[in-house]
Amino acid sequence: MSNLVELSTELIAADTVSHRGSRKAMDRLGDRLLSAGFRVELQTWGEGELEKANLVAVAGPAEPDGLILSGHLDVVPFADQPGWTREPLALGFEGDRVFGRGTTDMKVFLAHCVEAATQLDLAALNRPLALLFTSDEEIGCQGAARLVPRLDGMFGDVPRPKLCWIGEPTSWEVFHAHKGVVSFEVEVLGQGGHSSVPEAGVSAIAVAAQLIARIGEVQAELRSEPSEAFAEIFSDAPYTTLNFGTVVGGSALNMIADACTFSLSYRPLPDEEPSALWQRIRQRLLDEPAVDWASGRAPVEIRISEPSAAPGLGSPLGTSLELALRERLGEQRIAGAPFCTDGGQLAAAGIDSIICGPGDLDQAHQPNESMSRSAFEAGTAHIEAVIRKLCIE
Repeated sequence: MSNLVELSTELIAADTVSHRGSRKAMDRLGDRLLSAGFRVELQTWGEGELEKANLVAVAGPAEPDGLILSGHLDVVPFADQPGWTREPLALGFEGDRVFGRGTTDMKVFLAHCVEAATQLDLAALNRPLALLFTSDEEIGCQGAARLVPRLDGMFGDVPRPKLCWIGEPTSWEVFHAHKGVVSFEVEVLGQGGHSSVPEAGVSAIAVAAQLIARIGEVQAELRSEPSEAFAEIFSDAPYTTLNFGTVVGGSALNMIADACTFSLSYRPLPDEEPSALWQRIRQRLLDEPAVDWASGRAPVEIRISEPSAAPGLGSPLGTSLELALRERLGEQRIAGAPFCTDGGQLAAAGIDSIICGPGDLDQAHQPNESMSRSAFEAGTAHIEAVIRKLCIE
């Protein structure tokens, strides 16, 4: 347990917010695995303090099957997040909770994986064991997208396992699917002027409000047509969901806003082509003219950015990994995770992922992020038991 606390403390203390570097913390993980007998390779990009890395560590014989343990090292920002009452980059224990940015999402799971892997007798492995840690997951799974084309070369002569355990926060529930995520921006360029003569200009904010309403109509249409195939897996929302993230526009109360930009994202079902809804929304916004209510005139331009997409995940039911997790953690309902993971990118490489981790989703991205002490203490043993089931027995 002392080794787990030590490594978790180091990882939480590392400022790996996605716009910063992750190389130093990834090196620390790599050093531990290398000293335990794993073959370790890093994929790096960026420079200096902003250098980032993905890590692949492999051990075991050149045999088929085996297991990949995976998670991401980057975390979401905390510096301007209201509500913190403790140091975000310090692992802290209080009552039955363990605190710090990344406890739930998801540095502690990485520490669990390393502790379980380094306690094994690698000579006992009958099938390969790999650890795959990424950066830039929190900004659209970009690190995994960068890694996938190089995966085969990083495994060398060891056949790449086709099953992956991703320890995102699920409170130890077992999920085999999740929706994707697609994001883009809409920029409206109007015509500025004095607010006393709105008829002489084109308010970009007024036009943007109409466009937002049109997108809201698309959401209502999607909600009215739930997918029967995903009614059980995504019981709360068996359809693509949309969210407006930011709206920025205008300069002053007494000026006509000459520009307004809003960002949005949506979560397509695993069997949907990620950009299809973007095309539908784009057509809805551009084919029907939108005019300023005050002047009756159209904006100068409406710009819709290209979409940034991370695919969904739909792993088959009944894999040996799923069965091993259910045997260890208890029988559970069949469901899908409400968030996106690196699993969608790994699926493009023929890897089926199961999402199951010690953290709690209601703590992810929150101030005073925490996880239960019992999950913190049990994680290494859970992982070691599954490794033995899939790679040794």
